[in-house]
Amino acid sequence: MDFVGRWRELRTLDDALAGIRASIGTSKPGRCLILRGRRRIGKSALIEEFAQRSAVPYVFYTSEIGFGTDPLDEFADTVAQSSLPDAEIFTEAFPGNWTAALRQLASILPADEPSMVVLDELPYLMDESGAFESVLQRAWDRELCRKPVLLILIGSDLAMMQALTSYGRPFHQRGSEMRLGPLNPADVAAMSGLDPAAAFDATLITGGLPIICARWRAGEDMWSFLERELADPVSPLIVSAQLSLAAEFPDQTLARQVLSAIGSGERTFTNIARAAGGLAHTSLSRAVNLLVDKGIVAAELPISLTPSKDRRYRITDSYLRLWLTFLGPYLPELDRMRSDLTVDRIRRGWTSWRGRAIEPLIRDSLARLLPAAGIPAVPAVGGYWTRTNDVEIDIVGADRAPVAKELAFLGSIKWLENSPFDTHDLTALQNHRFRLTDDPIPLIAVTRSGASTTHLAAVFTPADLIAAWQPPDDVGSAQI
Repeated sequence: MDFVGRWRELRTLDDALAGIRASIGTSKPGRCLILRGRRRIGKSALIEEFAQRSAVPYVFYTSEIGFGTDPLDEFADTVAQSSLPDAEIFTEAFPGNWTAALRQLASILPADEPSMVVLDELPYLMDESGAFESVLQRAWDRELCRKPVLLILIGSDLAMMQALTSYGRPFHQRGSEMRLGPLNPADVAAMSGLDPAAAFDATLITGGLPIICARWRAGEDMWSFLERELADPVSPLIVSAQLSLAAEFPDQTLARQVLSAIGSGERTFTNIARAAGGLAHTSLSRAVNLLVDKGIVAAELPISLTPSKDRRYRITDSYLRLWLTFLGPYLPELDRMRSDLTVDRIRRGWTSWRGRAIEPLIRDSLARLLPAAGIPAVPAVGGYWTRTNDVEIDIVGADRAPVAKELAFLGSIKWLENSPFDTHDLTALQNHRFRLTDDPIPLIAVTRSGASTTHLAAVFTPADLIAAWQPPDDVGSAQI
């Protein structure tokens, strides 16, 4: 399968390598990039693709844990088999420790052309004392950065990778951070061959995880995809969430309880505590903070002209959200080969589930699309709600969040196959606007099936939104 998407990240990597090439002959031409992102998001595949395209000598080392092998032995063996010049020195002179290994590595890096050194799954080499970080920092400062090398450090543990560059840690300010997210709707459309509306549905189901997207057959509708994948007990759609949760929370049963409560649809602190078994405030706060720090859960406040404490929580990964709602609680029926029951359950709950799950993706799309159709670009695109949920506004564009000085536009999302945005929907949006402000702020609609009313400042369709994710003309197509 051709490599799809990631044009922005590939351009960043290209620019880094070009900067190194332009710095050859200076005292410190080397650069370091620190790449982090959720497990199975495609970090290693991105860097492997870039390494192949760049055609520079490189070594790609992936640390492992739990296999009874010495990481230093594996590193030396990997370097010896790499495309670096004089790599065979690692078979002739085996380093006795990491300090010696990195010094020996620096000695074989070219001085007159760029090269790459990739350390994948770096957190497996790190510990609380920061010992490996100190070794890496000394090697970088004294030897590695003096060669025209692009050092790429990759990790899935977001908290540990963030700590790597935090103040007081040895590698502070040594590298530029780069975060890899899921494939976007345009990438999913390119991989699946779907039209814009169906591509958004596929994005919600797969979460943009490349390993799941790759299973989508060209032009296949979502129900055929679900029926086929859920009938396969080893499908990535079933097992990816299990593997990720086991890796993220090996000993955090409380965090798993809270995550399941949020995944079941609970959004407020009180309701999450109740759904998680009546957790105490302190215990729940600790678990929620852990989930937020790992980037798995988002804690959001409504955007309005006055402060609010009505925080809402949601799972950031739509695939994990789907799994926790429809798959995780019913794994035994999948084990009994009754995937038909699971698919029927998804059919019954799909419209309601999708209506909520699509909202953050649409807001993100608008933030990338605007200005368009007379609607200005704004620093913040979010939503508004009250404590009792008697007023909910799907889209709020403002000069800042969560307490805005000025509101730019309000909007409603109607994401149904055969129901356009009509005058009834417009009246509801107008009534809710008066609860937020007395100003005649422009009203917009984001709709899957168009609009039957003309009294809107703008209407955005799936085709409009997916255009926000397309690469610029100088990059070419979404498949690169």
